Amino acid sequence: MKFYRIYIELTNVCGLRCTFCPTKELPTQEMDLDFFETVIEEVKAYTKEIACHVMGDPLTLNNLSKYLDIIHKHGLKALLTTSGYFLKKHTYETLFHPCVKQINISLNSYNKNDTSITFEQYFSPILSLCHEKLERKREIFINLRVWNLDEKMSEDIFNKKLFLKLSKAFNIELNLDDIYEKKENTIRLDYKILLHFDNYFEWPSLSNKIYGDGTCQGLQSHIGILASGKVIPCCLDGDGVIELGNLHDESLKNILLNKRTSNIVEGFKHSKAVEELCQKCSYKERFNTKE
Repeated sequence: MKFYRIYIELTNVCGLRCTFCPTKELPTQEMDLDFFETVIEEVKAYTKEIACHVMGDPLTLNNLSKYLDIIHKHGLKALLTTSGYFLKKHTYETLFHPCVKQINISLNSYNKNDTSITFEQYFSPILSLCHEKLERKREIFINLRVWNLDEKMSEDIFNKKLFLKLSKAFNIELNLDDIYEKKENTIRLDYKILLHFDNYFEWPSLSNKIYGDGTCQGLQSHIGILASGKVIPCCLDGDGVIELGNLHDESLKNILLNKRTSNIVEGFKHSKAVEELCQKCSYKERFNTKE
């Protein structure tokens, strides 16, 4: 079994309270560096790419570079996903670490938080990161995420302000109406600096209504490992509802071969969601062909 990437939660601390994210139910936890290295030693047989988050923001960690050193030591690539609020905690040497393949910045986090900083104060380090990447001619991707599109255009005011800022910064014409009309996914701002669009989505929860069966990318393209060591089939299961096993107790190999894991995999092969959380997840509809 191989995966395109494995999500490893370095910390479940995000540092914010975005209204589009669920409330964290698990106690605050950070994955110990020694344990992290044992995890990396196991997962490198299954993937070449580590996404350093599930629910938490890896940039909240002061010692992020040490985690990246371990990833690099074992010949893997890393993806960093962040709100952008904690960029100034780290040097460019850390953010442009040799193992870092891509930095994803969720721009709508500013719009969905009560914060004392201004839009300019929030956005300045993000633009500085982009310009520094270009100045240093680094091959890293920077993916600026605007995942707030909906039919009501509920974030129209914020997005217009954002587009104006990006248009000036990158000397490019951005038209929000065109994005809504053409439903574009990506716009290139500069070399390996992309503006990525997506819709709001509902996080899976046992309190959701039942959406029924279908297939999913969980246990196909990826798996997740929480800061606690719990292995989960999907990067959206931040509370570990579907705990396949714990790497503190058993090997990843055994976890991937156990009955619960096998039942999920076999179910998705036949477009059947065998877990209750999967039944109550609407995100899987993105992977199911409409008749």
